[in-house]
Amino acid sequence: MDPQLRQFKDFLMLYNKITEMCFNQCVDNVFNRDVAEWEGSCVDKCVNKFARFNQKMMSVYVEVQTNINAKRMQEAEAVAAANATASAATDQVAVTANTPS
Repeated sequence: MDPQLRQFKDFLMLYNKITEMCFNQCVDNVFNRDVAEWEGSCVDKCVNKFARFNQKMMSVYVEVQTNINAKRMQEAEAVAAANATASAATDQVAVTANTPS
């Protein structure tokens, strides 16, 4: 799936979850056309609370993911160094074996 399409789909799912959660929590009477003042206030607080939580969670995720990526990079460099050392040792053995005595 296209990464942009996937990101848009994830955004819509999140938007729908927030909408449903805040609606269920805040709207008490669906038979009135007007939104009660307390319902509007509740929805505002619900959305703001979720947005702040999501922002904090994403900042922690970025920090953790950066550490994970750095650790993976170090591991990959260590493996590459070990492979280079093994390859050099194999080449040295091959050169020594092919050298006439």
